[in-house]
Amino acid sequence: MNLSWLEDFLALAASGNFSRAAEERHMTQPAFSRRVRALEEWLGCELFDRSSQPARLTPAGEWLRPRAEEMLAAVARLPGEARGVAEAHCATLRLAATHALSFTFVPAWLQMLEPQTGRGPVRLVSDVLQRCEALLLQRQVQFVIAHAAQGGLEAAGVPSLVVGTDRLLPVHAPGAPVDALLGFSDESGLGRILRAALGHELTAARLRPVFTAHLASVLKSMALDGRGIAWLPQTLVREELAAGRLQVAGPAHWRIPLELRLYRDPAPLAPFAEGFWEAARRLAPPS
Repeated sequence: MNLSWLEDFLALAASGNFSRAAEERHMTQPAFSRRVRALEEWLGCELFDRSSQPARLTPAGEWLRPRAEEMLAAVARLPGEARGVAEAHCATLRLAATHALSFTFVPAWLQMLEPQTGRGPVRLVSDVLQRCEALLLQRQVQFVIAHAAQGGLEAAGVPSLVVGTDRLLPVHAPGAPVDALLGFSDESGLGRILRAALGHELTAARLRPVFTAHLASVLKSMALDGRGIAWLPQTLVREELAAGRLQVAGPAHWRIPLELRLYRDPAPLAPFAEGFWEAARRLAPPS
């Protein structure tokens, strides 16, 4: 028996119309009808009264309907439950972080936690914020470190705590055009923050978009090359600002305060991961 036959059965049970159910299941009506018939042959009884329009469930079909829904729901839960079992016996810390924080904040922060957590194995995924958020919601990682941004994990109510602070600064090389914008693409978390804080003002200021990327490190290179102005984390450009290779532009309110947050899977984690969360909580700066 093919589990997809149960999905076919439920689609037809919902509408009673073979053509509509076949379209919903993305197949031709003859192919759909053969699959429904195959399920009936496997069970040894008819599930639909085809003499009426729309087709009605037979008593056997009425009996099967809640059981089919229950079986498909149980199958859908299997990946999460299997990961939960694996999680309970896992001593590897699975962490995702946005690109900028992966090589600025995260290494030193993990080192500060080591006296309390030990040197267990860590698997770090570096990606854009949207992908990091998806990895956590799919339970492929236990934690995400990112600059706090509206939407995403914040909107989902995922547990988090502040582990540091930063600022998004408008920087450019000396002599570079300050009306040329080096901007973030839509999938960037820093771009999400910038648009929420200054989107309308930057549109009114008529900055010319000349380059777009989702990596702050790429925009940093373009800014150093004198291509325009970019909003970049202070942690990423501290050395360049101190050396005078970059300088801050614009009014004071263009300097956007940032929170660095650690987000966690809301489900119970393995003891090693729960210990990591508690250590991060103890190390967190006072609110």
